[in-house]
Amino acid sequence: MKAIVCEQINQFRMVDLEEPTLLPGCAIVSIRRIGICGTDMHAYRGNQPFFDYPRVLGHELSGVIVDVQDETGQFKSGDLVSVIPYMHCGDCIACRHGKTNCCTSMKVLGVHIDGGMRERIVVPISHLLNTNSLTLDQAAVLEPFSIGAHAVRRSDLQPGDIVLVIGAGPIGLGVMAIAKKRGATVIAMDINEERLNFCRQWAKVDHTVNALEQPKENIAAITGGDFPIAVFDATGNGRSMTDAFNLVAHGGKLIYVGLVKADITFHDPEFHKRELTLMASRNATREDFDTVLGAIASGHIDANSFITHRASFDEMIHSFEGWLKPESQVIKAVVEL
Repeated sequence: MKAIVCEQINQFRMVDLEEPTLLPGCAIVSIRRIGICGTDMHAYRGNQPFFDYPRVLGHELSGVIVDVQDETGQFKSGDLVSVIPYMHCGDCIACRHGKTNCCTSMKVLGVHIDGGMRERIVVPISHLLNTNSLTLDQAAVLEPFSIGAHAVRRSDLQPGDIVLVIGAGPIGLGVMAIAKKRGATVIAMDINEERLNFCRQWAKVDHTVNALEQPKENIAAITGGDFPIAVFDATGNGRSMTDAFNLVAHGGKLIYVGLVKADITFHDPEFHKRELTLMASRNATREDFDTVLGAIASGHIDANSFITHRASFDEMIHSFEGWLKPESQVIKAVVEL
């Protein structure tokens, strides 16, 4: 069985692995689509926290069940599935409170343990979603959109709320789409005008702001001086995450969706004056995946135009470096098997 392993920083290699062994309560999935995300790119460049080499990357996965041991009868061979890649323990305090996304012993496929950049993988059926109603492409992007859905759910957005999403990458775009579905007025902010155009066309945001052109003044003008009640930072950039404190309304919330390998500091008197709420949003739960599955199936989220670049499994290593370049204008790249 072929697999692609990230052996060390800036180095992929095609290898042969043993075939997966079917276990009780598990399925062997033939991988058909692998979404490439910021985590994969950070791991390749050596900037991903909680990461060790060598590692088989890949956690945005869709495929077809080739064999299954499922006493519940939920799944059968031939079913199209998407993978929930967050392997939680089920016993810790977070899991006991339904927060499986931040399990104390979390093992994410492609990050803490080997992922799905391979021809076949064994997965517990508890971490599969039946996606027979979707295409393979649509099923592959459930995971990144679910991260956005989780952040929006954490924020408790209400219809009519004015929100700011900083960062127009795949995760930020997912936040925008789900926030619009919730009935919010959405401001998108980025430093790339082409990305901002994509926000207007794809996510149907209400306003865009270039982060290099007096962002605070422009956001104040859009909101009548109130500033957004919720600010989502999906940049993974320490400077942006620090500056975001200055863009939240009094009584508002700042939600960190992106992760940075650094310390974040803020001015406490200003934080207290506005009684801000600072929140982290990590991964997603099955509830979030179900929300996104419904949004894609109903046509509210256009997964097809979200995917801008493709490569076959054999071409992936050659294509990956190009996807890292800003001029390639990648929104979402997908590997096909």
